[in-house]
Amino acid sequence: MPRVKGGFKTRRYHKKVLSMAKGYYSARHRSYKVAAKAVEKALEHSYKDRRLKKRDFRALWITRINAATRMFGITYNQFINGLKKANISLNRKVLADIAFNDINAFGELVEKVKPFIKAA
Repeated sequence: MPRVKGGFKTRRYHKKVLSMAKGYYSARHRSYKVAAKAVEKALEHSYKDRRLKKRDFRALWITRINAATRMFGITYNQFINGLKKANISLNRKVLADIAFNDINAFGELVEKVKPFIKAA
């Protein structure tokens, strides 16, 4: 059987992989064999990290809310429980944004929640 070199289709695929490896260091952006491994690993990490990003941001929001609530003398746990009892439905992203950018408005929220904490 004669040897098949691939021609156009192989070259097109190699170019696609090498273009995805732009900006990589050394042979990782020059050599197809090395670039293919680097690109595959990068794609695996990006897939995984798109999912991890959601939990990382939630943890950040909770940390910011906790820090802000402690300035007003209550804990994160008490604050979230008080919000639910007061029928105030704001998600953690919005609460963290308020706590980070407008601490006075966040203080008003805490004051609205405090009566529900005492009742518990």
